[in-house]
Amino acid sequence: MAAPVIPVELIAPAFNPATFGIGKREVIDALFARLRKDYPLAKAEVPGYDPHWIVTKYDDIREITRQDHLFHSADRSKTLASQLAEQLMRSYTGGLPTIFKTLVHMDDPEHAEHRAVTQPHFYPQAIAKLEPQIRETARRYIDEFLAKGQGADFATELAFRYPAEIVLTLIGVPKQDHQKMLDLTHWLFTYADPDLCRPGANITDPQEIIKTWDIVYGEFKTYYESMIRDRQACPVNDLTSVIANGKVGGCPMNERNMISYLVIASTAGHDTTSATTAMGMWTLAENPDIFRKVKDNPALIPGFVEETIRWTSPVQQFVRSATEDYVLRGQQIRKGDLLYLSYVSGNRDEDAFPEPFKFDPERTPNRHIGFGYGPHICLGQHLARLEMKILWEELLPRLASVSMAAPGKFAESEFVCGPKYVPINYTLA
Repeated sequence: MAAPVIPVELIAPAFNPATFGIGKREVIDALFARLRKDYPLAKAEVPGYDPHWIVTKYDDIREITRQDHLFHSADRSKTLASQLAEQLMRSYTGGLPTIFKTLVHMDDPEHAEHRAVTQPHFYPQAIAKLEPQIRETARRYIDEFLAKGQGADFATELAFRYPAEIVLTLIGVPKQDHQKMLDLTHWLFTYADPDLCRPGANITDPQEIIKTWDIVYGEFKTYYESMIRDRQACPVNDLTSVIANGKVGGCPMNERNMISYLVIASTAGHDTTSATTAMGMWTLAENPDIFRKVKDNPALIPGFVEETIRWTSPVQQFVRSATEDYVLRGQQIRKGDLLYLSYVSGNRDEDAFPEPFKFDPERTPNRHIGFGYGPHICLGQHLARLEMKILWEELLPRLASVSMAAPGKFAESEFVCGPKYVPINYTLA
């Protein structure tokens, strides 16, 4: 029996970065709700793209992501890419599917071996030791933000900067270079957003993504080459030293893998936390009942954090490729097929979450997949949780009320997406 095919006019908006920046996701939420109901697992055949299975259901995403040996991350582009983009990428790299070789772009045993290099530094007991440093950083950023007065943008002034400083300091990047790293992060993840893209980028050019990724990789390579050499000669207490001197199979990592490791730590290490933090404030500013509930009962803060992760789902999608034939939800997946995993859809799945479109800081259990699932689950999840928990513990007692000063805006990105503008008014407690 032929695989069900989603009408092009229905699925095409999900292939357009601009769709994810409309309003508060009304369009994208409605699209995936329709898919979960009528096309829970079906093929998209969008002109200019290879066919993709669109995986919208929570259980299906978990079934795929817990079986890395059956559904690979490294064989094709890890994110949605047009045929032209993939062709250009392989031409540029000499046949490789991506410029980068991060943990995200690896399969086992390579993935497990590289992950093990830094994993002990991200265990809960290691992260807990950072609490005093993180709390001091949170207080400083809160003081600076509140000093800016009414109407200040919580996204750009606090949510973007606070987690970036924490992770970049752990990496060993000096404070004066943090803005450069933040800019490179936006160029990489929001290359199609007119406000966040690389200056001079032509976001209407289908080759722009490759140009930008090439430039971003080159910038990171130039920056980190000397740091790697310095740390190899004289290690210090930072993650660059760990990576520069890490061994894989008894040998040092190659340069591309080291640079890529530092790239993902310097970008994904804070960007998804930034998006989730900004969305948390947007939610509080529009829902005084939730603000009052969480403010009056700080024990709800961890649950509030988990719900903001589910609600934001900052990583919108990843793509896997099947290594062999497999039956999923009664459909025959063939070896080599591409599968688009929609995390934002899985975290809104009516069969997995009661009232999924209700923001509930008391949701229990909350088994969201905002950090992914399986062997590739986010390495920095415990750090991200602690950063957000501490921020709200420090900020909420200082506020008596909060409201939006103007409409918020989402970034235009089909990959990593969150608010880019959250202007707020507030009264102090």
